Amino acid sequence: MKKDQTHIALVTGATGGLGTHMCKSLADEGYVVCANYRTQNKADEWLEEMKNDGYGDQVYLYKADVADYHEVEAMIEAIESDFGNVDILVNNAGITRDGIFKKMSFENWDVVIKSNLYSVFNCCRAVINQMIENQFGRIINISSVNGQRAQFGQVNYAAAKAGMHGISKTLAIEVAKYGITVNTISPGYIGTDMVMAVPEDIRQKIIQTIPVGRLGGTHEIAHLVAFLASERAAFITGANIAINGGQHVY
Repeated sequence: MKKDQTHIALVTGATGGLGTHMCKSLADEGYVVCANYRTQNKADEWLEEMKNDGYGDQVYLYKADVADYHEVEAMIEAIESDFGNVDILVNNAGITRDGIFKKMSFENWDVVIKSNLYSVFNCCRAVINQMIENQFGRIINISSVNGQRAQFGQVNYAAAKAGMHGISKTLAIEVAKYGITVNTISPGYIGTDMVMAVPEDIRQKIIQTIPVGRLGGTHEIAHLVAFLASERAAFITGANIAINGGQHVY
């Protein structure tokens, strides 16, 4: 199936709370959305829910471990065969393996850096030459407030998330002349399933540190993604946009 008349968007880590709303927001803008996943059963259930919500003809699943360069290459080749070149890339996939540094295992360091940072290189590298050839592209890297500030027990996660913006800044100036923008979004605490699973008393303590007095909504991050993907954001590149309710300002 070819749909070259419209932009093709790829969202990694699409089946989580943030990824779901990103996919919906991009689909609402008229894009064909390629939703990356790793776990088959979860993805199948997710796609059924998306179909029930009316997105069945705009959202398509593509399996790959984005920490694996060759799996990403194969995924991009499949997308190009089905629809055409990826115009919009949202690097959203990521994991946590928290622990204080003096007790952190190499395995927990390695898996977080590969899943959160290598994945950005792998996906960007797989699409950038076609974006340059087409003289258009949007790359949006989903970092974290904890990549901007210190966070106890997250040396691995903070390093990866800070590194994401390092990639954004340099890649942005390398490809600006080709009509490609590269930006970072750094969310604070968002009301995802993972955050809502935190015990109520701990969650309330987190909320007390947020000046606006609430968690962020997944739809709020998704709206920002859709804006940065649009033609309206063509003059924004190399930016790191904080969306954290005032929890960290600079």
